[in-house]
Order: sequence, then C-alpha cells, then structure tokens
Amino acid sequence: MGDTMIDGEVAPGFEAVRTAFAQNFERFDEVGAAFAVTLDGVPVVDLWGGLADRESGRPWTASTMPVIFSGTKGLAALCVLMLVDRGVIDLEAPVARYWPEFAAEGKGAVTVAELASHRGRLPGIREKVRHDDITDDRAIAARLAAQPQETDPRAADAYHAFTYGWLCGELVRRADGRSVGRFFAEEVAGPLGLDLFIGLPPEREPDVATMAYTPSWGGYAQWDGESMQSDELLGRVWNNPQMFPMKWVPWNRPDWHAAEIPGAGGIGTARSVARLYGCLARGGEVDGVRLLSEESLQRGRTELTRRWEPMLNEPMAFGVGFQLQTDLRVFGPPPEAFGHPGAGGSVHCAWPLQRVGISYAMSAMRDDRPVDPRPQALMWAVHHAVTSA
Repeated sequence: MGDTMIDGEVAPGFEAVRTAFAQNFERFDEVGAAFAVTLDGVPVVDLWGGLADRESGRPWTASTMPVIFSGTKGLAALCVLMLVDRGVIDLEAPVARYWPEFAAEGKGAVTVAELASHRGRLPGIREKVRHDDITDDRAIAARLAAQPQETDPRAADAYHAFTYGWLCGELVRRADGRSVGRFFAEEVAGPLGLDLFIGLPPEREPDVATMAYTPSWGGYAQWDGESMQSDELLGRVWNNPQMFPMKWVPWNRPDWHAAEIPGAGGIGTARSVARLYGCLARGGEVDGVRLLSEESLQRGRTELTRRWEPMLNEPMAFGVGFQLQTDLRVFGPPPEAFGHPGAGGSVHCAWPLQRVGISYAMSAMRDDRPVDPRPQALMWAVHHAVTSA
C-alpha cells in the first residue's frame, strides 16, 4: 500500500508524524486509520488515510468513525469523575448507596473506587448471554447486580473487559438519572463539539469504519477454543458471548453501534478523542469549556491499583477508570501519561506535562504483539516534535 493517499494536515514541526503515518501503511500493513494530536488545546496533527471498508473499497474520510473498543472506558470513567466532581457520587461510598440492587450476594461493601478501578471482582457475566442481549445495557447491569463476586483468586486482578462499562454506566444512571451515553452526549461531546458517541445516532451509521481482523489476529493472547471452554473465568470474561469470534466481527453490527456498550462500543473520530484528551491534558478545560476541576482530574489519574493481569498476562495500572503507564509504555514516552487503549491497536491518551492529547484509531485489528508498533511509531514522532520545539 505504498501508494496510499494520506489526507489531513500537520502543523510546522510535525512533518515527521505524517511520514510515520504513511510508513505504517507500508511497514505494518495498515488498511485504514486516523491519527490526531492537540497541543495546548490546538490541533497540530489531523491525519487519515486508506480504506474505511476494504471489501467495498470505501475510502477513509475526514468523517470516518471507527469503533474505539476499550477506549470507551476512558469516556465512561470521565462521566463518573464528573459526577464525583459535582458531589453527586462519593468514590469511597458503597456502590449500593446509589444502586441498591447491587448489594445482592454480599456485594454491599464494594466501593465506587473499587468498581471504577477494576477491583469489584465482577470481570464476567455468570449467566449465559447471547449476542442479541448485548444491546440491552440495563438488563446486563441487572444480571451483574444479582450475581456474587468471583471467588477465583485471579478475579481480584482481572481486567473487567466488558463488564466495567455496564457497571459504571448503571452507576451513572442511578446517580444522575441519565444513561451514560446521554450524559456523555450532553455534558461532554456537545459542549466540546465532538463526533464521539456511546450509542451511535442511526443517521451516522454510514460514517462507521468496518472493523476487520488481520491474519495474525489471536496470536498474542493464544487463547484457543479449548481454553475458553475449560477455564470458567476466562470464558466468562471474553467468551460470554464470543466478543471476538475468529470468523466474523460482531462490532460491525449496526444494532451494536446504536446500543450503549460503555466498556467497548464507543464510536468516533480520532480528531474528537484527541480533543477530549487534550482538554484533560490541560487540567480539564479547553476553549472555555471546563469538564472537571483540576483537583478531581488529578484524583482520577492517581494510581489506585497496579498489578499483573492474569488473563491478558501483562502489567496494568489504573486510577479512576483511566489506565496509567506501565513498563509497556502503551501511551508513548511520558511516564505520567494516562488514557485508555482499545482492542486491535487503538490508543487514546493525555500527556499532561506536554499538554498533549492523542488518538490513534484504525480498522485493521491486530494483537500479535504486546504493544502495537503502529501507534508507537506515531507517538514517538510526536514526542520528538514536542520536545524539540
């Protein structure tokens, strides 16, 4: 794909970022992608190229929106933090204060902070769930509220890959009255002018990129069907239902796009996600819009847990929902960076010392390495541009 057309703009001094973006198509078999950066709230990189749908040949345009998968958790975490900032939610309070049904099966002492940092011991759904059930966020939340915490010792350190969103989403609904998707639309996306959704409006469906696995998909996790069947906890987290079946991608379903799946179903442009994290990199304010007080933002990105994740077999660290840097340096060079990556390779983060917001999103999903080289090449080029200025 050496002749891939790269569109968009970069500010003076960021030309090497455009070069790195183009090289991703040549070196790493990129199909379609976008990369955006803001510096002190100002866009300095806004690039896109390739195909939004390989089968039809539909090009990636300025309005193309991919699924950002677990990047959505950062959006859900922000909603929780905004309610903390307003005094509506207390991080140290039990979840059951706002969601009484959550106290079932001995969960009455689980705090908001524990839930929001993947320490609720509810990494999977115990009842059998079908793909069609995924569109009903309230029903899924009710199932989670009714079930006990996992007793498997690994559950204490298990990443809540999908349940995180339903748990925090229902917490937002109980505390505020609005669904997390509506809260995000009215309190974040609207004021900042973002094309970014937890629950896609039907009229925007034509703008959604088609997600597709690369030939190496599944190589890093090394989970075969037998492992999913024999390991109950692993199966509950990743295979109830199959979220990433090898032969098709359920995340391309329009009904999943329209539903609120706040742990993994967010859809938007890289430009919008970078603007959001650019706001957080500036202490929670940009262009006269303040999402959070600096004190609450600092609390949100303060480490609550750091551990070895037993399912993904990698280090993880969390504040209130936001992932923090580990030795993997998923968010590029700055050690204080925070944000959230997504399945397949997308990365979305803030560099607070540099006042930089970043988003890389793509349609070709790979997981053959612990750290995807595509966003790494871009973030290192950004870091060089910023620190050399």
